[in-house]
Amino acid sequence: MDIRIITYNVNGIRAAVRKGFSDWLMTDPADIICLQEIKAQPQDLDNSVFEEAGYRPYFFSAEKKGYSGVGILTKLLPDNMQLGNRNGQSDKEGRVIRADFGDLTVVNAYFPSGTTGDERQSYKYQWLDEFMIYLKKLRKTRTQIIVCGDYNIAHKEIDIHNPKSNKNSSGFLPEERAWMDTLYSNGFVDAFRKLNQQPHQYTWWHQLRKSTRLENKGWRIDYISVTDNLAPHIADARILPEVQHSDHCPVSVVLRF
Repeated sequence: MDIRIITYNVNGIRAAVRKGFSDWLMTDPADIICLQEIKAQPQDLDNSVFEEAGYRPYFFSAEKKGYSGVGILTKLLPDNMQLGNRNGQSDKEGRVIRADFGDLTVVNAYFPSGTTGDERQSYKYQWLDEFMIYLKKLRKTRTQIIVCGDYNIAHKEIDIHNPKSNKNSSGFLPEERAWMDTLYSNGFVDAFRKLNQQPHQYTWWHQLRKSTRLENKGWRIDYISVTDNLAPHIADARILPEVQHSDHCPVSVVLRF
């Protein structure tokens, strides 16, 4: 049995639909699709777009309209769906949604960005600490966990086109990268890097400089991480740069049981 999972920051679900997102859904790209930065309230969305492609839609929006928000589109019926992770500011910003499928738990998260200044960078560090605590607590009752999302962190130099010039940039700061080290030394595995050690594998390109995508000068900041007991089941892991509804592209993982 294969379970196909995709994570995708769509940078506005309504804008993505206008760019052909619904047509892409009709190609059956995955069983579970985790979306970040939907930038919409549930009442603003036409769920028929997702349902016609065979997906049940679940969304958790930010209180602020047109900002943040996450969602899960699934062809598998979840046993449990949890909106938020019970951290006040994170939940106000619509950053975490969780779905359980039997023994398998999918956590979809949109990590904060610190690019707008010190205040948001400080909140990013706070959020990372809170999210790590959340995962540790979750693992006490749910042992098979998949953490999908836009992490807003390039983990290693191989994950960013220009590491030297970005050494002081939010998203590639030592403290952020150290958080990733901690995640991957405490029972989680970077599913993509488990199978692919090639350079120039990116998931985000600067929106204001269109040439960066054409020249593949990007960052790998979108991840699917799995608990180490799921690592032997990773049958395929790839980045899909040809899918272009956003300044990000999807990351796909297949788990084979």
